[in-house]
Amino acid sequence: MSNFIKRVGTTYLPVESPAESSRWYQEILGAKENYRDEEKAILDFANQSFFLVRAMPGEKIGFRDSREKDHFLFTFEVDGLEQLIEFQSFLKSQEVRVGEIEDRGHPGNNFIFYDLDGNMFDVWSELSPSYKDK
Repeated sequence: MSNFIKRVGTTYLPVESPAESSRWYQEILGAKENYRDEEKAILDFANQSFFLVRAMPGEKIGFRDSREKDHFLFTFEVDGLEQLIEFQSFLKSQEVRVGEIEDRGHPGNNFIFYDLDGNMFDVWSELSPSYKDK
């Protein structure tokens, strides 16, 4: 077994306007912009680097699952149900498109939300055990 890979360092997100999307991520998710030009913005948040890359209109992350439902690519974690509820409420107050809190049959609860370009993200009320240990 190989133990070379330690973490996901960078995620690339398709956006129509790196400048507009960067402002949204900074205001809504607390991201810090490290660089921006006409083709991309580089942000730090959620303990990783996100590149907002100018893409063709309508491009977004995700896929359709076997039941033909749109599916997110990754999940953000918050520390407990109370924070999950607070975060969902905050997003709603910012007029972000947000789903309902769900019990999906595993520990914790989740909801989904969308950015300006329709990229779908999941939020989970549980921190990963390896993150809690830090």
